[in-house]
Amino acid sequence: MTNGTEASAAEPAALGSGAARVGAGIFLSRVFGFVRERFFAYYFGSSDFADAWRAALRLPNVVQNLLGEGTLSASLIPVYSELIEKGELEKAGRFAGAALGLLAAVAAGVALAGTALAPVLVAIFFASWDPAKQALTVDLVRILFPMTGVLVLSAWALGILNSHRRFFVSYVAPVFWNLAMIAAMVAGAAYFGSDAPSRDLVVALAWGALVGGLIQFAWQLPFVMGHVRGLRLSFGRGVEGVREAVHNFWPVVAARGIVNVSAWIDLFLAGWLRSGAVAVLGYAQTFYMLPISLFGMSIAASELPELSRMRGEAERIVAERVGKALRRIAYFMVPSALAYVVLGDVIVAALYQTGEFDASATLVTWTVLGAYALGLPASGASRVMSSAFYALRDSRTPSRVAYVRVTVSLVVGLALMIPLDRIGVGGLALGAAGLALGATSGAWVEYGLLRRALGARIGRHGPEGAASERIWLAAAAASAAGVLVQIVLPPAHPAIVALETLVPFGVVYIAGAALLGERFAWRPSKGA
Repeated sequence: MTNGTEASAAEPAALGSGAARVGAGIFLSRVFGFVRERFFAYYFGSSDFADAWRAALRLPNVVQNLLGEGTLSASLIPVYSELIEKGELEKAGRFAGAALGLLAAVAAGVALAGTALAPVLVAIFFASWDPAKQALTVDLVRILFPMTGVLVLSAWALGILNSHRRFFVSYVAPVFWNLAMIAAMVAGAAYFGSDAPSRDLVVALAWGALVGGLIQFAWQLPFVMGHVRGLRLSFGRGVEGVREAVHNFWPVVAARGIVNVSAWIDLFLAGWLRSGAVAVLGYAQTFYMLPISLFGMSIAASELPELSRMRGEAERIVAERVGKALRRIAYFMVPSALAYVVLGDVIVAALYQTGEFDASATLVTWTVLGAYALGLPASGASRVMSSAFYALRDSRTPSRVAYVRVTVSLVVGLALMIPLDRIGVGGLALGAAGLALGATSGAWVEYGLLRRALGARIGRHGPEGAASERIWLAAAAASAAGVLVQIVLPPAHPAIVALETLVPFGVVYIAGAALLGERFAWRPSKGA
């Protein structure tokens, strides 16, 4: 175990470079994800085929969310990282093999059950859909359930590589998943001879997603094998660390379970709204998840192994590190939220407004995105605080808070969705915005509860109010600049408008924040 001085000396480099590598990998995967979404919007728009795809992708996603990256990060990384830090590499290898064996057995069982129960799930969640739309969704679910099982194994590889600080390799892996789906859509459209939405084309997309998941896992395996000694598949009997990992695992699974129940209920509710609501919700969530993945996950993922190594340090040191991470989260999340709220129409149109995706779909998607964006700062900060609890071997507190968050989200979302669904734009309506506002309400409740609980555990952990005010002020100035440019300049192609408004937004924000004392950095300054 390293001493406090060595840990402090190594901290800035590990903190900054780790987050930067995670961010670079996520950035590349998200770029290709947006390219995939551009193709999807062109071919499917907000049609029934788009609804079926979004629904089919969400239903088996429960497997990935329950057993995937977040759950494994909370249970596997702290134990595995500590074994590595102690120099017990053989034990670490046996632990990794046991985790893989257990995870593969559980994921396979759940995937098989989901495939068998696909008709029942679709009939329950989308009872209002016509039989043809339901049948298509069932076929897609049966292809995508095995895909999510493979992606769970990919998340195991990510956890191992993160523990060895090989962040880029694992976070760039989804590029292959996105490329496979892009290739499936382009090849399918060429083969079937039509750019119009079709059943055959969306089924080809599903098979592309399954193949892409296999490639994503295969890409990581050679890197994992290069780091892990004595890897042997097992079910964990007598393997050191497995009992603790399982003990940490179940509270997180319980929390993920309630979050997935919430996501399923949102999907169920969206299925009762006007046609296209499920598709619009998916389009908006793609943008919403970008800053969370790029900044929130990158900072939280790089923090977890380091905080796990520092578990024995004084609370003051942990609090200082968490405070710096929260300050960096605010630096990225606040302008992202304001950009989505005031310039969301520009952003959505630049990516999606093509082919089957028209101007009314842009307006509705912007409304839903703006409702989600109001909760971005809270969601990003909560990821960092949850990582702090996991590193401290406390997975129960974030789990309990998750139940409160979900309850608030559902109550608020249910209260707002029906009135908003009466407001129509073209052939679409704004009911999905009610569900997004519910998610935002839940995010802020979660943030408040986690801050209070973490403060009781490690004391004050920032960021101080003055830093937050400076960030919000710079973001507000950037928003005003972007809107002004949008008003002054003549109409143009959506992509040109996006460049004309978002570039000034970014320049004004970075310059304004720097003038106020907040500078761009993956690595916090020494004085932070």
